[in-house]
Amino acid sequence: MADAAPRAVRPTTVRIARIGADGDGIAETDDGGTLYVPFALPGELVSAVPGAKRGEGRAAALEALTEPSAERVSPPCQHFGACGGCSVQHWADAPYIAWKSGLLAAALRRAGYPDAPVAQAARTPPGARRRMDLALRRVPGGVAAGLHRAGSDAVIDLAECPVLHPALFRLIAPLRALLARLRALRRAGSAVVNLRDGDGADLLLRFDAEPDIDDRNRLIEFARAHALPRLSVAVGQGAPETVCALRPATLTLAGVPVSPPAGAFLQASREGEAALTAAVLAGLPETLPPRARIAELYAGIGTFTFAMAARARVAAFEADPAAIGALRTAANRAGLAGRIEPACRDLARQPLSAKELAGFAAVVLDPPRAGAPAQMPAIAEAKPPTVVYVSCNPATLARDAAVLRAAGYGASAATPVDQFLWSARLESVAVFRLPRKGGR
Repeated sequence: MADAAPRAVRPTTVRIARIGADGDGIAETDDGGTLYVPFALPGELVSAVPGAKRGEGRAAALEALTEPSAERVSPPCQHFGACGGCSVQHWADAPYIAWKSGLLAAALRRAGYPDAPVAQAARTPPGARRRMDLALRRVPGGVAAGLHRAGSDAVIDLAECPVLHPALFRLIAPLRALLARLRALRRAGSAVVNLRDGDGADLLLRFDAEPDIDDRNRLIEFARAHALPRLSVAVGQGAPETVCALRPATLTLAGVPVSPPAGAFLQASREGEAALTAAVLAGLPETLPPRARIAELYAGIGTFTFAMAARARVAAFEADPAAIGALRTAANRAGLAGRIEPACRDLARQPLSAKELAGFAAVVLDPPRAGAPAQMPAIAEAKPPTVVYVSCNPATLARDAAVLRAAGYGASAATPVDQFLWSARLESVAVFRLPRKGGR
């Protein structure tokens, strides 16, 4: 006897209680379950279809709005709802930014800091994103270039993007036409584009095949036609190779010119970088003795290094040899070799010991989304007077800050930075200090 056909899941009507950390509406069902409903807002009565298990609840698809919220607005992008880049374009600005700030406050509460002072959020406007990571997929008739569909490997071929800097978006159409002619893109690849300071777009293309001589000639023509300072290619996860370098691809950090490697990480917007740097500098001790030293962990190409070097000597640690090499070269050229001590070190596999951290006036760390679980115990044991933590993930910030709380640190400042507009991602800077001896 054949198995019976699976029963269709019937929609259920729920009231959205709040927005979760991933930007989904969260609702409780009559039987005590939890539904996570994308594109729903607090207070809305919605019809949703429960789906796959997600944590202790279930993901759900929004079927209909029975009672829309007064906070619902028209999203500015035609791709909203399909593109996985933005999750809350449909939310009015005031409640949206309050929610973003609340993510930081909630993370600090979970870490044991219920009264941490959270500053007003620093904002990044539309059209300011200076870095884009595009998925590339060969499709019938050409190439799709854009972001992945939410929860899928499918690529949304971007026709607009209100988040991207206009200079970056203007590059997508001609890039799409170029890629359609290249043999090196057989099925899928990616494009990482960083907008340099008034110097054009630094482009890294990753292919799934080796570019031949015709491909290389077309790439060089493209770089010249669009005044790109540099165009690099890589196959799979291999090392980038420069195909065309018309001029140095430089970025200025605290007045110091830096030549980052192709595809290097940089803060997504100049406004976001400025806000994060200002919060880091404000978090350092007000007075530092002449020979004071700061330990900077996960330094990258020097986003904060050069600004902090004006206040004290900086020992900068970074796992990526190319990034730390760019930092070292820039420091030497700027005459800062005595102020900045770069070191290549993978802090996940070889964290600094408490002994190595002893004597630093402050520790500044900017870890990846996974946080710094291997490094935090040594920081707590070394007990530097000040720890400045730059976070791109409230969940790992909460976990790592709890280690500092157990070591006796208090939270003296916290600044949310809305650098990833209309998404659930939040950048922040949290400052932790040990109580002064003989005082609170």
